[in-house]
Amino acid sequence: MIRKLLRRVFRRTASTTVPEPALVPVAQHGITRERISPAANKVCTTLQDAGFKAYVVGGAVRDLIAGIVPKDYDVATDATPEEVRGLFRRSRIIGRRFKIVHVMSGPETIEVSTFRARQDADSHETDEHGRILRDNVFGSQEEDAGRRDFTVNALYYDPVSETVLDYHHGVADLQQKTLRMIGDPRVRYREDPVRMLRAVRLGAKLGLSIDPAARHPIREMASLLENVPPARLFDEMLKLLLSGHAVNCLKQLREEGLHHGLLPLLDVILEQPLGERFVWLALENTDHRVRQGKPVSPGFLFATLLWHEVLANWAARRAEGEHAHPALFAAMDEVLGSQAEKLAITRRIAGDIKEIWSLQPRFERRVGKAPFRLLEQPRFRAAWDFLLLRAQSGEVGLDLPAWWDRFAHGGHDERENLLKEDAGGGSASTPRRRRRKSGSREENGREVETAPAE
Repeated sequence: MIRKLLRRVFRRTASTTVPEPALVPVAQHGITRERISPAANKVCTTLQDAGFKAYVVGGAVRDLIAGIVPKDYDVATDATPEEVRGLFRRSRIIGRRFKIVHVMSGPETIEVSTFRARQDADSHETDEHGRILRDNVFGSQEEDAGRRDFTVNALYYDPVSETVLDYHHGVADLQQKTLRMIGDPRVRYREDPVRMLRAVRLGAKLGLSIDPAARHPIREMASLLENVPPARLFDEMLKLLLSGHAVNCLKQLREEGLHHGLLPLLDVILEQPLGERFVWLALENTDHRVRQGKPVSPGFLFATLLWHEVLANWAARRAEGEHAHPALFAAMDEVLGSQAEKLAITRRIAGDIKEIWSLQPRFERRVGKAPFRLLEQPRFRAAWDFLLLRAQSGEVGLDLPAWWDRFAHGGHDERENLLKEDAGGGSASTPRRRRRKSGSREENGREVETAPAE
């Protein structure tokens, strides 16, 4: 107990010797207040006018210096959540473990957090592996900078003076294309193992080389990810896959050894024997859409990444004598269940995934009323996009999505002609099937109410 007390005292003493931040002028970092969102500007100005410190912080500052348009803005302040709430009519306090304030301004929501004290394994609740479980203490701006993970994330921008406060040489690291950890990387990874995934994502997104001191421990400490809650892993994997650089991120994850049983999803993506072309084509397509600013559906993306696992499971079940329709849904449930042990895929996203999968066999039925009923499905467009990816990867013939594209956009006469042509000889990729008796159950015909696809 005495030894632990002495460590706390000396560590607290050391924390008071934090050097003064470098004041980086606009001529060097290039961020003018016009480049900041109006809402973030207003929040900082209002807090400063009330006598508080307030800065745009973290990823937004990092991205602006790197020439990337930020997706959102965070503000850090020395005002308490209650004091922030009192200054903004359209705001609310959220969070139990650590309170923050959401300030709404037009369509934007700015997340405002109070400066937090430096994390310390001796003074915070941790698990047996050193991962910090509770971190509820407000602190100074210097401590707030010290508790951030990478130097490029410990940047504070003042829109009034257009100055960046840089405590850990983050601007220089950005300019030198280096991702450097604040503090001892081994300690920081134990505090939060998700930082290993974040290092890979930020390196790929910003074109930064991971500093050797931060990179070397990753492979030997990768097993710490097993102790991270599935919901946190899902959020981080979603950020990685929707970063616009998913292909580079996943290649880097393989180099760092962050797969092989740690995350079933990574095993599926990186060690896919049958659907490798399909998976990488889907990732490249997603990266292209993200970079163009087009919407991307998480359900569609996860459906592509796990599809060949479902195919293999489905084939095994049918080989054992199970009927096609129940075997497909059992395969879907088993594949998603194995992922749920490590990734907390939300119920809504899981529903979207299942719909896209369950509609695929129905594209093979091009007789009678079946094509018309398929067109009425809310997820038809997403399912057709999925079918097109399957064709582009060589899983099915290209004539199948082409037929459905003509059928979906054709008039009454063209649709009737397409059905007659298909009934006369079928297609090379899809053999003709016998018409079901009237009143029989539609194959894979399970209706699920969802929002229409974009």
